[in-house]
Amino acid sequence: MLELKKLSVNYGKIEALREISLEVKEGEMVSLIGANGAGKTTLLRTISGLEKPRSGAIFYRGEEITALPSDRRVRLGIAQVPEGRGLFGVLSVEDNLLLGAYTRRDREIAADLEEVYRRFPILREKRRDYAGTLSGGQQQMVAVGRALMSRPRLLLLDEPSMGLAPVVVEEIFDAIIRLRESGTTIFLVEQNAHLALSHSDRTYVLENGRIVREGPSAELLDDESIKEAYLGD
Repeated sequence: MLELKKLSVNYGKIEALREISLEVKEGEMVSLIGANGAGKTTLLRTISGLEKPRSGAIFYRGEEITALPSDRRVRLGIAQVPEGRGLFGVLSVEDNLLLGAYTRRDREIAADLEEVYRRFPILREKRRDYAGTLSGGQQQMVAVGRALMSRPRLLLLDEPSMGLAPVVVEEIFDAIIRLRESGTTIFLVEQNAHLALSHSDRTYVLENGRIVREGPSAELLDDESIKEAYLGD
């Protein structure tokens, strides 16, 4: 579904990503782990069209999309839940959710909104509240729900556990797993390496803008060097 070929991104003279090659197959949950500053968010923003690569190519479902603007990528089926959620705090929960459907003109938006409320019942109760008044976990639900309103085939998740209590993280990841089971392909960026490795099919390890390891998540979870570097074991 997604393939990156030797993708490089610069911020001025600083090389943020260097010849990144990876793939995400349809139906998979693939994770990307790495320390702060490794380039994880930059990679997601480049896939979404928010950053322009210096070189390399991005393919989505066999079509090169390297030069496509971000709104065209959304229309093709790519949606991102950004780090920090990116909600409009002075708008209602429901208005934030509806913004996720801004590229759509079909008649099924209301039905999809109901589906989001089915997945996250608390959002129905809070639908008239300002998004900025919600708890961190509820805001993350809104961010995921907003992405779902674009009907994505590929969902990009940037640090969905950040700043959340463990019980809330479990709830969010239960929802992510259900999405994957319903057919959504997921590319997960997560600083909590144990969480990422425990729930994904395959994992890439990013260090200083380069992919340094890749493999089945279960194998990397048992790898001594990965444990030492990322799991605190």
